[in-house]
Amino acid sequence: MAAALGDEVPLYFYSHLFASHPEVRDMFPVAMGTQRDKLFTALGHIVSHADRIGEVEGFIGQLGRDHRRFSVAPEHYSMVGASFLATLQKFLGDAWTDEVARSWSEAYGLIAKVMVVAAEESSDTTPPWWEGEVLSVDRRSLDVAVLEVRMPGGFTYDPGQSAAVELPALPRTWRYLSPANAPRTDGVVQFHVQLIPGGLFSTAAVRKTQPGDTLRVGAPIGDQLTVDGQCDLLLIAGGTGLAPLSAVLDAVATRRRETGKGPRVDLFHGARVPWNLYDQARLAELAATEPWFTFHPVVSDDPSFPGLTGYVGTAAAAHVSTTAPLALVCGSAPMVRHTVDELIAAGIPSSDIRYEDYTSVEDNSTQTREDQLEGSR
Repeated sequence: MAAALGDEVPLYFYSHLFASHPEVRDMFPVAMGTQRDKLFTALGHIVSHADRIGEVEGFIGQLGRDHRRFSVAPEHYSMVGASFLATLQKFLGDAWTDEVARSWSEAYGLIAKVMVVAAEESSDTTPPWWEGEVLSVDRRSLDVAVLEVRMPGGFTYDPGQSAAVELPALPRTWRYLSPANAPRTDGVVQFHVQLIPGGLFSTAAVRKTQPGDTLRVGAPIGDQLTVDGQCDLLLIAGGTGLAPLSAVLDAVATRRRETGKGPRVDLFHGARVPWNLYDQARLAELAATEPWFTFHPVVSDDPSFPGLTGYVGTAAAAHVSTTAPLALVCGSAPMVRHTVDELIAAGIPSSDIRYEDYTSVEDNSTQTREDQLEGSR
């Protein structure tokens, strides 16, 4: 329904919600342009799976835990639910019968209960967010900056995970970023941010964030890019999709320093032009000193580049060894789809290819990794 009617449905939904409960307006971003129909679409998708709750229960629970950072209380679910049902009633017209109303109401109530319980259980062990101090903002290339942030002792994560971040220059707007290093004893975390033309969050992160600023960072999520084993790794990144894979690489390097053991790592990093290979110097130096690590920069839009050219997924697939490693892929949605197809065609079983699906249903504040990495390859 929402897709067929465009902006009309979410506009009515938000108008109804804010008119009925103006006190909740401050819980949403000041600029609603990127908001669009995310919350309404998420509600519709989740409720439509209510008869198959097991398929989305993990996501729903995570959504409930994530909403703690907006200071969402149980009564807010009732407010949103009332506006959601009112919107359905308006746009379904004659199809909105007593039976339909009862079914949607029961489904929403079930989902809200799962989210509230998950949030309550999470509050027993973790805060809704942690505050980190910005130590530096390093403009690594024309459009990529590395933010170095000191996090408090209670903040923990696994290499390969992501966490929602709020900037002081853009309150109530959260975006998922991935730590680009393994956890350190000093609590310092690096975040890679690509400047997207017209992007509110990336502009605030790259151009307005200063040393001394305080960021809010939510609980880490994701398990597809985390590694717990000794199998060799094939890491394939597009743009700032390098960040979580860099954290995995850092963890392997630390393990090898401490134990002398660990997997071999083959990393392919793709960019459109050479100057967007923003971490090339560090990775090339590591490859020159560590025999277990190989680095392949790949450029798609400059045929004069003295190295691998074309799409990074194609380049990686062409170098796959006969002994298939575990492949971790991170980048824009098109880049991930293309890379996965190329790897499967090269003989790597789909079960040995892992990536996070950031294009599934999201909450009212998040942004897909495709948005963050638009155009990366």
